[in-house]
Amino acid sequence: MKKLKRSGRLVDMTNFLLNHPNQLIPLHHFAERYAAARSSISEDLAIVKEIFESEQMGYLTTVPGVSGGVRYEPAVSDGEAETLVDRLCRRLEEPDRLLPGGYLYMMDILGQPGWLNEIGRLLAGIYRGENIDVVMTMATKGIPLAYAVAACVDAPICIARRDHRVTEGSVVSINYVSGSANRVQTMSLARRSIPEGSNVLIVDDFMKGGGTARGMSELLTEVNARLAGIAVLVEAHRRERLIDDYISLVRLDEVNEKEKQIKATPGNYTKYLFS
Repeated sequence: MKKLKRSGRLVDMTNFLLNHPNQLIPLHHFAERYAAARSSISEDLAIVKEIFESEQMGYLTTVPGVSGGVRYEPAVSDGEAETLVDRLCRRLEEPDRLLPGGYLYMMDILGQPGWLNEIGRLLAGIYRGENIDVVMTMATKGIPLAYAVAACVDAPICIARRDHRVTEGSVVSINYVSGSANRVQTMSLARRSIPEGSNVLIVDDFMKGGGTARGMSELLTEVNARLAGIAVLVEAHRRERLIDDYISLVRLDEVNEKEKQIKATPGNYTKYLFS
């Protein structure tokens, strides 16, 4: 790249960091990229850091030492989070998305990259500092959401399934109680998909009784991995649930199939916003 003035470096540097979230970038990378002294690069990064944090766009963390560098950790401001969740609530209250059994049609949201990018940044900000190694989900509707979060935390995803696929090699399987159907089901996970000792974030699109999330957390113990947290896009309101510790963006307070009425409110995510 040709030598740039500071204004040009700041634009290109900001764009580079936004496109490489949670990756440790050595300072010499920017020094070589812009043919600039490290002292100039450090001054540029200080400006970017100030803007990121003052506008609550995320965090810029410097890691000292020979193998150190700088890392951008995505987040959204409280106002952005509130606006995003309010938009989700209004969309989910549309009566024509109500399905039999109290479920909602959500593929228009889960299939929209714009929605997923915003949700991914929000959840990545909430779980900042957890050092996520793997993002885990259950096939199949949660996969797009898991990829969005994984992109923001720079981690691979693994997929638990109810059917074993020969292309995934050896698997570990458990029986678990479905919280919504209240019946015993089987869940399988490819052994090589989660390295031993990994810090795993479970992500899912919808939670009723919490049986699926609990099943995935039990699978983690079978492969000697650690549960970093459980995040769901939408939770159904229930008095009793099989899990207690989780984060939700939206809660369904009322689903009236007869009247085709849906009431959606913000979930418990507000306790974990930008700080």
